[in-house]
Amino acid sequence: MISMFLPGLLASDNGESVDYKKFRSDVSAGDVTEIKINNDNGKITGELNNGTKFNTAGPIELPPTDLKLFDENIDSVEFNTPETSFLVGMLPFLLPVGLLILFFWWMQRRAQGQMGGIMSIGRSKAKTYSTEQPGTTFDDVAGYVGVKQEVTEVIDFLKNPDKFGEIGARIPKGILLVGPPGTGKTLIARAVAGEAGVPFLSVTGSDFMEMFVGVGASRVRDLFESARKMGRAIIFVDEIDSIGRKRGAGLGGGHDEREQTLNQMLAEMDGFEPTEGIVMIAATNRPDILDEALMRPGRFDRQVIVPLPELSDRIEILKVHLKGKRTDGELDLRTVARGTPGMSGADLANLVNEAALHAVRAGDDAITMNHIDEARDRVLMGQKRESMVLSDEEKESIAYHEAGHAICAAVLPTADPLHKVTIIPSGMALGVTMQLPEEERHIYRQDYLEDSLVVRMGGQTAEQLVFNVISTGASNDLVGATELARKMVREWGMSKRVGPMAWGSQTQVFLGEDLMHGRDYSDVTAHLIDEEVESILRAQQSRCHEVLTENRHALDLVARALLEHETISGDEVTRLIQLAMQTEPPDETLAASSLAPPPPDVAGAQRQSGD
Repeated sequence: MISMFLPGLLASDNGESVDYKKFRSDVSAGDVTEIKINNDNGKITGELNNGTKFNTAGPIELPPTDLKLFDENIDSVEFNTPETSFLVGMLPFLLPVGLLILFFWWMQRRAQGQMGGIMSIGRSKAKTYSTEQPGTTFDDVAGYVGVKQEVTEVIDFLKNPDKFGEIGARIPKGILLVGPPGTGKTLIARAVAGEAGVPFLSVTGSDFMEMFVGVGASRVRDLFESARKMGRAIIFVDEIDSIGRKRGAGLGGGHDEREQTLNQMLAEMDGFEPTEGIVMIAATNRPDILDEALMRPGRFDRQVIVPLPELSDRIEILKVHLKGKRTDGELDLRTVARGTPGMSGADLANLVNEAALHAVRAGDDAITMNHIDEARDRVLMGQKRESMVLSDEEKESIAYHEAGHAICAAVLPTADPLHKVTIIPSGMALGVTMQLPEEERHIYRQDYLEDSLVVRMGGQTAEQLVFNVISTGASNDLVGATELARKMVREWGMSKRVGPMAWGSQTQVFLGEDLMHGRDYSDVTAHLIDEEVESILRAQQSRCHEVLTENRHALDLVARALLEHETISGDEVTRLIQLAMQTEPPDETLAASSLAPPPPDVAGAQRQSGD
């Protein structure tokens, strides 16, 4: 084939290459017996008397003298004109045609790929997990015994359906996991994939939404068809609120694509029988916006609440996140758990990671309680701004502000115990007073809330008592105190004038339930609520003034201790209060010199207070 296309490129045995001048000398000497001359390129090949072959390059048009020399001295002179191959001659024409054919072939393949993508746009994007790829199991989910029990029933039904059928029990068609963000709803669903002996189809609510109308409904149909082909399966829909919102809600009407998708999901859930062995699990942190048809029995029959972890749950969660990390032997997880109320599993994971980063930054080879304490302060309060320059007047004002919070927290009977006070700026706050609850609280008594208001107002009241003027440092305290007092009046019935009525918060008009106004009480009631909120705040401010007046000497001692040490513990504040009760107010030098260095901090903090 190569000889047909490119014969000139083939290697040939034409002997030794010689110079044309030497060739003419050999011819004159009679040493050349025969030659062949190529008329196209002037190449000459031949053979000597001794049988040696040679080749040389002469002029394309030989001079007459050379031709006469060849005729007189060479026995055989042959002129040859090679014929060009037909395919080689057509190659310049075939090459452009081949390139055009290749281009059109590539365009056709690309168009087929695009058409294939369009034709498959209605297919479900669910990921399928089998028993050979468990990934996550219940061992990776710490705590939440009740949640595991309810989900385990579903897994047990899919593995042993006859046990439930003998009694006549019907397993729920759908289970809705409801809880705040970061509580592990998706993790629990992934653990189901690891524990179940059936295929697990995982998809998010946003996977159903596309720019083409009807794609979401098509993907729902394909999802359920895939589950039915598997026989027994679990379908998990994460963030179902993205497609399960109330239909027809909002000022601008409904979203056609989302509503069609929801309608198709409702129809599919009604279309399979309990004996089919298909169970849906969905997760959301906004159950209030889900459509009522989605929540009725026969669809999502059971709601499983995944709350923020309790104390015992937080201990187990910390153990899981500390696996594989080098820790100090004296690390007390119970103390760490007590200092993290209200933290979700994701928050605890972030806390442990921050502690590990602090350990690496400090050059230590293990995580200690000090690293946990620093990480918690970093998460709750923000990064310390030790480089921030404050004047002496500002430092004194901040010290008395935080001392006022600390005195109220230490003296009041129902307030949470004081943990630590600092005047080192952290985050947006210039000083922080932290309290550590002794136990988990699920309900809050009125006296506890009133003492909380007193603690919040301790900073501004202390400034007014000492300097006879107030500053902007109490802005965050006043916002929190006003919100708490408003809830006491409007939601919790803790006002005699308003009475045992709960008005709730402002209605969300964008849910389409109340388009004309955002509250369900009259202007007269609103005025009464404002008066009661003001009355509660002024009453607790008066109590705060009395507490700080009675403990004025202790207020001075705590403020001076903060100016000297910048950070003191709750035990040191208690010691200074007891010292103030036993002694007359000494001069400033004696008070400052009598202060002992603050003890090491312990882990845990409940609330920030101060600005």
